[in-house]
Amino acid sequence: MSEQPITARYIPPVIGCTFTLMAMFASATDSRQVFSGETHGWLRAVGKLQVPGQRYREGRKSHYLEDCSATLVARTGRRRADTIVSAWHCLEWYGDLSRPIIFTVVSASGEPLQREAYILGDGGGMHADWAILRLRAAFSNDEVAALAVHFQAADPAKPVTMAGFSKDGGLGNNGLTLTFDPACAITALARDFGDTDCTAFKGASGGAVVQLTDAGEPQVCGVISQGNGEGRSTFVPVSQFSSALDRYLN
Repeated sequence: MSEQPITARYIPPVIGCTFTLMAMFASATDSRQVFSGETHGWLRAVGKLQVPGQRYREGRKSHYLEDCSATLVARTGRRRADTIVSAWHCLEWYGDLSRPIIFTVVSASGEPLQREAYILGDGGGMHADWAILRLRAAFSNDEVAALAVHFQAADPAKPVTMAGFSKDGGLGNNGLTLTFDPACAITALARDFGDTDCTAFKGASGGAVVQLTDAGEPQVCGVISQGNGEGRSTFVPVSQFSSALDRYLN
């Protein structure tokens, strides 16, 4: 089964790219959990990213809405955050600047908080499936706390947590619920990608891959990219775009 990006909700008549993780229901072995805030509260930094796109097919322009995920990040100790990371392919067809990209998170009180976002930089293709965006208005820690970033390579000996808004009809509730796989293994790690045994579905692209430090602090070490639907989800390590992210966080 070939790998393809975990992407979007499409509005007819657009025919979008197909991702192989499109099963309507998670399997009985689904290791994900539904985020409730009772545990892993730091995952509030993972939000929905809605990207208006347009394509031409047979000479006609079609509009659609790409549903992905993104993560609010900041340097340790900052009280405000206005930077998010996601996947390049979520933004591939964004071209109409009159229609904003929207990032939505949920506060501890359950209130949805939205911000418009614009692109700062990206990898330019599936070979470097990352993107960095700026919010037009920052979040304070009182609203939602950003996640710190691990700029070095992920530790293949440590488990990772993978979180995003999967659009499966089971635990993901068609993209309405944040789900996370709390203790996945990194099965392969190279400079440009990491493979895991995490479970993720369409819509989780751009979501967070997190490792805990030795002191138990969560840090984003990657961005969800793609998978094959057979127990493999791939991420782009933050170390691949650490120079760009370091510059923009300054």
